[in-house]
Amino acid sequence: MKNIIETNKPRLESLDALRGFDMFWIIGGDAIIKSIALVTGTGFWAAAAAQMDHPDWNGFHFFDLIFPLFLFIAGVATPYSIGKELEKGKTKSELLRRIIKRSLILIFIGFITANRPDGHFMLKPLSEYRYASVLGRIGLAYMLANIIYLYTKEKAQMIWFWALIIGYWLLLKFTSAPGHPIGDLSMEGNFASYLDRSVMPGQLYLKIHDPEGLVSTIPSISTGLLGIITGMYLKKPQLSGNIKSLGMLICGVTFLLLAQLWNIDFPINKNLWSSSFVLYAGGFSLILLSVFYYIIDVLGFKQWAFFFKVIGINSILIYISGIFINWEYTTKAFFNWLLQLSHEPHTALVYAVCMMAVKFLLLYVLYRKKVFLRV
Repeated sequence: MKNIIETNKPRLESLDALRGFDMFWIIGGDAIIKSIALVTGTGFWAAAAAQMDHPDWNGFHFFDLIFPLFLFIAGVATPYSIGKELEKGKTKSELLRRIIKRSLILIFIGFITANRPDGHFMLKPLSEYRYASVLGRIGLAYMLANIIYLYTKEKAQMIWFWALIIGYWLLLKFTSAPGHPIGDLSMEGNFASYLDRSVMPGQLYLKIHDPEGLVSTIPSISTGLLGIITGMYLKKPQLSGNIKSLGMLICGVTFLLLAQLWNIDFPINKNLWSSSFVLYAGGFSLILLSVFYYIIDVLGFKQWAFFFKVIGINSILIYISGIFINWEYTTKAFFNWLLQLSHEPHTALVYAVCMMAVKFLLLYVLYRKKVFLRV
């Protein structure tokens, strides 16, 4: 892993900002919203706070968008990174080795983060570890989507996108776990969870199901491919920025409508990464990117997004920062005096804002020093 890179390469600034917007919610934005709901007690903020948790099974909350949006963004970046290396004359075999290496690093880091819920990685029997993880899924989906990008043309990539989610739908529609009716999509009865229970080593996150399981990684490849196809679209020199923004917006709305139709037969479900979920999350991802791209890269209004850009440019570092930083201890070291001055129910809100400030301070210092963590 290239731990530290200093670079002055031009970037698609809207992509960094959108990545930072995405990470904001995972590093403390959700806690801020929940604390505001606690302080105000209003229906609006209570509804907003409810969106900061995942549904138990079927359904979609805002918090469900964070993971697929990140994978989508990684895909958008591919034509600007891998594609640029191809243009420079790098061979596909060289890039394939780099892609596989990145994937293995993400899987390894994901394994470490998934097995330290108490803040410490403990040595224990292999059967007691959890091998699936968020970063592990990103690593696998990134690798397979990039391999498809590397060895196929744009039309074939679109075919792969639809083939994977339609194939996954058919797989779950005409199968089930033993003892359950065909097409059972419950946590215990669906075929994807059954296969994970049968073939995956170690522990599953929910004992009988893992939301980052092996089988449900299949449709997540399409999420990465959607990002790649979008990145290729953004690189088309013959299209104006206005047209690109409008195209992403129209495609995003279309995906939302298609997802709702598919939801009738194959419910929107992040746990299963259902095909309707791919379209629904993809629709919102396209709409968000169209807005960020239009405002930042087309109109040139960039200053408002600086906060998100600082977070987004070091997204992996801040995601895994809990491995080497005790954020609770650090926040109290800086702001315990302010916490002592506050009173319930405001203390939780003050604490959430202070922790976000401490995390941003670290990222800002690294940004000014041009120190970025890359995998």
